Parts: sequence; structure tokens; C-alpha cells
Amino acid sequence: MARLLQDTSKLHPSEWYTANRMQRASTESQKARSECVIAESWRLVDEIEKTTQKTQSDVNKKIEQRREEIKFWKQELDNKLEQIVHETEVLLTFKNRLERALESCKETLVVAQKCLLYRQRRVGIDLVHDEVEQELLKEVEVLQGVIALLGRTLEQTNEQIRRNRSAKYNLEMDLKDKFTALTIDDYCASLTNDTPHIIYADNAMKLEGSFVSPEDWIDFSNINVEKADKQRNNSLALKALVDSILSQTANDMRKQCEMVNIAFRNRVKEVKDAKHKLETFLAMVMDETASQEKNIAALKKAIADKEGPVKVAQTRLEARNRRPNVELCYDTVHCSLMNEVQEITKNIQRLKDALAQAETELKRLSCRQLSLEEEIKVKENTLYIDEVLCMQMRESVYINNY
Repeated sequence: MARLLQDTSKLHPSEWYTANRMQRASTESQKARSECVIAESWRLVDEIEKTTQKTQSDVNKKIEQRREEIKFWKQELDNKLEQIVHETEVLLTFKNRLERALESCKETLVVAQKCLLYRQRRVGIDLVHDEVEQELLKEVEVLQGVIALLGRTLEQTNEQIRRNRSAKYNLEMDLKDKFTALTIDDYCASLTNDTPHIIYADNAMKLEGSFVSPEDWIDFSNINVEKADKQRNNSLALKALVDSILSQTANDMRKQCEMVNIAFRNRVKEVKDAKHKLETFLAMVMDETASQEKNIAALKKAIADKEGPVKVAQTRLEARNRRPNVELCYDTVHCSLMNEVQEITKNIQRLKDALAQAETELKRLSCRQLSLEEEIKVKENTLYIDEVLCMQMRESVYINNY
């Protein structure tokens, strides 16, 4: 019994009470800590829930703001695209006008050059560097200058169309990206916590690709808009220039064409007047030729008519020269016969001299007739070239304003 009372493996009741108190205290302490953790957890959950909701709400607002920004720039790009497309279409009509004007100028130039070539067929005195030729050369110079100017303007227009299409392409690409981005952001804006098929995307936080800053994003579209505005303004200025050039060149060509036509009409009138005078001179020469032929015939008859009297006088002298001896007297009869023969012979010579002069004049009249006829043919050739070939060909020339 004494050993039992002295067994050290048994605890003292006070230790038991102490142990129980410690268990209670430890439990109460653990419970308090647990309650603190629970309270902190609930507070944390509530805080994070509020924070998450606020953050998600802020993100939703930013997505909405971003959608509005994209819509704004998309509308701006749409407007600029519509404007640049319209200006390009208008420029294409101006290009067509320039091409038609250029083709018309080339046709008119061919007519002017043909006129110059035709007029090289003039002959004799009519192959002259007259007012018509001077005006035709001016017309060729004007047309060549206009063709060069229209060619340069057409090249400028083609280049402007190319630039407009480049600006249009940039706008279309930007709009395509804006449409894609807006579609994506519309999708993002439609997502909620209860949306089915939302997933964890561990790689979403990785910044892949070439991200740009919002400032660069705005600058990119702004540059496209500014480029489109610049090309549109350039197109407007070019349209005004083309209108001015087409109007001025048409006026210049029309004025010079009229100057050429006036010169042709005046020249044709001059040639016709000259031809009429030549025909009058020819009629005079032919009349004079007929008179001279009659005169020559009369002179020949007069000479022939003097053969009888001279033969009679010479026969008488021959007969009286056979008088015998003293009867061969140089009497008044013989003296008169001698004078008669001399007088008739002299008169016949005078008639022959007159005949020779008349025949010389007849030859000259014949030469003059041939010269006049040849000159009339020259004038007829000139009139055919100017009035028939050139003026009728120029009737097809019509200068539009295009």
C-alpha cells in the first residue's frame, strides 16, 4: 500500500485541473483565432468581391469607352473613305476628259500638218510663205504645246489617282482592323460571369505581338485621315487646274483655228481674184491675137497685091530699055517708071517690115497666152489645194471644251 501511494507515474489532481484549464484556455484561444480568421476571411471575401466587382465594372466601362473610341475613328475613317472614293471617281472622269481632249488635239494636229504638206504641192509663184502658212505653223506650234501640257496634266492626274488609291487602301486596311477590334470588344463587352464556355486562359497574360500605345494607336488612324484629307485637297486643286487648262487650251485652239480659217478664206479670195484677172488678161490677149492674125493676113495680102504693080513697072522698064539708038532716052516716062519701081519696092519693104513686126508680136502674144494659161493652171491648182483639200478637211475640225 505504501508503494502504491508513492507511485510517481500518477499525476496530482492539481495537475489534472491545471491540464483541463489549459485545454480550455487553448481551445478558447484557438477558437478565438479561428473566429478571427473566419471574420478576416469574410471581410477579405467581401473586400475582394467588392474589389473584383469594381475592377470588372471599371474594365467594362473601359471596354465601352474603347468601343466608343473605335466607333468614332471607324466613323471618321468611313467618312474619309467615302470622300476619297468620290474624289477618285471624279478624277477618273477628269482623266477621261483629258484623254479625249488629247486625242482630239492629235487629230487636229494631223489635219494642220496635212494642210502644210498639201500646200507644198503648190507650184510656181504660188509656192509662197503666205499668211495661211504662217497661221498653220502657229497652229501646229499651239497644238504641240497643248498636247505636251495635256500629257503632263494627264500624268499628274494618274499620279494623283494612284495616291488616292493608296490612301484608300490605308483607310480600308485601318477600317478592317477597326471592324475586327470592334467585333472582339463587342464580344468582350457581352461576356459576364454567367456566360457559358468562358475558360481559364493561362497564356492570356503573356504580351504577344507588337503592342502599341494608345497614343500610337490614335496617331496611326490620325495619320491615315490626314493623308486622305491631303490627297482629297490635292484632288480638288487638281480638278480646278484641269478645268482651267481644258478651258484655256480649248479657247487657244479655237482662236488659232479661226485665224487659220480666216487666212484660208482670204487667201482663196485673193487667188480667185488673181485668177479672174488672169482670165480677163487671157481674153484680152486672145482678142489681140485674133486682131494680129487678121493684121498679118492683111499685110500679106497687101504685099501680094503689090506684085502686079511692081511687075508692070519693071516690065515697062525692061521693054523701054530695048529702044534703039537715040530713042533710048532717059525721059520723064523712064524717070517716072524708075521712081515707081523704087517707090513700090520701098513700100513692099515697109509692108514686110510691118509684117515681121506683126509676126513678132503674134509670137509674143502666143507666149503671153501660154504664160497666162499656165499661170491660170497654177491658180487652179492652188485653189484645189486650199479650197478643196484643206478647207473641206478642216470642216471636220471641231474643238470642244471637254
